[in-house]
Amino acid sequence: MTHDPPASASSSPPDGPPPAEDGAGAARATGRAGQGGQGEQDERARDSGKRRRRIHVTLPGCWGALVLACLSFTPSLLPRGGVLQGLICGISAAIGYGIGVVAAFVWRAFADRDARSPSRRSWLVLLVCSVVLFGLAFGLGQYWQHRIRRLMEVTDYSALATVACPFVAVVVFYLLLMAGRGLRRLYHGAARLLGRWIGPRAARVVGWLLVAGVAWSVVSGVLLGGFVNAANEAFSVRDTETPEGVHQPTSVLRSGGPGSLVAWDSLGRQGRAFTGSGPTAQDIGAFTRRTAREPVRAYAGLSTAEDTETRAERAVADLQRAGGFGRQNLLVTTTTGSGWVDPAAVDSFEYLGNGDTATVAMQYSYLPSWLSYLVDQSKAREAGRELFDAVYDVWSKLPQGERPRLFVAGESLGSFGGETAFSGEYDLRNRTAGTLFAGPPNFNTLFREFSDHRDAGSPEIEPVYKEGRTVRFTDDPATGVTPADRAWDGTRVLYLMHPSDPIVWWSPSLALSEPDWIGQAPGGDVLEEMVWMPFVTFWQVTADLPFSTGVPDGHGHTYKAAYVDGWNAVMRPEGFTAQDLDRLREIVRPPQD
Repeated sequence: MTHDPPASASSSPPDGPPPAEDGAGAARATGRAGQGGQGEQDERARDSGKRRRRIHVTLPGCWGALVLACLSFTPSLLPRGGVLQGLICGISAAIGYGIGVVAAFVWRAFADRDARSPSRRSWLVLLVCSVVLFGLAFGLGQYWQHRIRRLMEVTDYSALATVACPFVAVVVFYLLLMAGRGLRRLYHGAARLLGRWIGPRAARVVGWLLVAGVAWSVVSGVLLGGFVNAANEAFSVRDTETPEGVHQPTSVLRSGGPGSLVAWDSLGRQGRAFTGSGPTAQDIGAFTRRTAREPVRAYAGLSTAEDTETRAERAVADLQRAGGFGRQNLLVTTTTGSGWVDPAAVDSFEYLGNGDTATVAMQYSYLPSWLSYLVDQSKAREAGRELFDAVYDVWSKLPQGERPRLFVAGESLGSFGGETAFSGEYDLRNRTAGTLFAGPPNFNTLFREFSDHRDAGSPEIEPVYKEGRTVRFTDDPATGVTPADRAWDGTRVLYLMHPSDPIVWWSPSLALSEPDWIGQAPGGDVLEEMVWMPFVTFWQVTADLPFSTGVPDGHGHTYKAAYVDGWNAVMRPEGFTAQDLDRLREIVRPPQD
């Protein structure tokens, strides 16, 4: 007796009916054969599900976003407009969402259970809390912003921008959320691809590393590099312009003037503003009521020479030609960004020196100050060192009795460049007659050394270093420089820094660690309500950076009148009264301030 083989799909005739138990397979085969009917509908349904998942959010993530969004309304250093506040709120919310998602994942891992869909009641509680808490935070934020504006005498306010704040926050949050999910999809794709050749755990780890590396390369290389290149191109065109009201000097004592070794067209926009303006001998004499001299100003722009060393040599050669080394006071100043020198800094120096002064500077970038602050640090370092060394090489070879008093100055990134020529306190004291730095960035090497090793009990916003024997710090030199009860003999090094200056206090470490200046008593123009919060404070102070000079003199990164009393303390000129200094502050401070 013979037995037929078991019935199966493979043993059935090609054109015969399928076995009954394989009806599901037949249905799938029929669906595939149809191609245009139910299959297309299923495909559209899957696409619709994917679109819905793109805007899907988790409950823990939403709670994290709500908490950090509300905290983003707490005050920082400067007043914020509605659009800027919306940007900070959106970034903070995205970070909070990520923290909430990760926290929920970690908790589930320890609890050893899968994710569960939240109930409708849970979403309702979130909705009610969001309306109440966000509304309260928004109202408190407007109150704090009002107090900051009043504290700094800022009158600009836009109700429309304030109303736009929540909408800007939502857009920023959504874009960042989509960017994060895009990276997650890239990770899953990379892990699946790598899983064909290596184990699943290794594939996941390598996939994360690969996606993180690609993302960082795109942001820091393609995006940042492209942005910097585009900015350089745009500002290089602007560098060919001459500021309104500035004319080529007719004095032989200025670079770009008659007999100058540096062509007027090579000075750049800020170089032409520097040599084509400033007080004359008559202006200075009218202030000092004495016979004054015409100040010497030497400068070299990016177009003056191809490299930094040659540029410095050209500037110093022109300084020599104009007789700068024959003056009583010689100032080496490192510029900020596009070659800008604060007129208040040099004008004050020249007025207090009765015009018997010479100043030399050079350009190292096309970019504006805040952008150079982020990407041109190496250029500032090189420029500061090369310029001072070139000046010092000529100065040190002069007979000791014929040398001018040698001073150094710099503001913002210029102070960073100015510091790089010196190794520390003793080097500053031995090679200069005095130094004035304003608004030093937090990463300045010497500034950090002096501040981090300050005397016990002195606050970070006004540190005391080695009992103030050489280096001192102040917010307002008109009110005195601490420690007032200690002698300040010999060379004086003075740092001007406002408690509300984000350039001074910004640091990447703000993201995860609380600095001393926040935990201590605040300065006179900072609200007591400012507290440190992980991630939030970092983005708040970061957002302050581009607007640091948009506040009145004496706040933020605006140093004008402070230069008068700063130079008076460092130079120690004779014959000036308190009333004279008051008059000089009005001269060097722009009318709009």
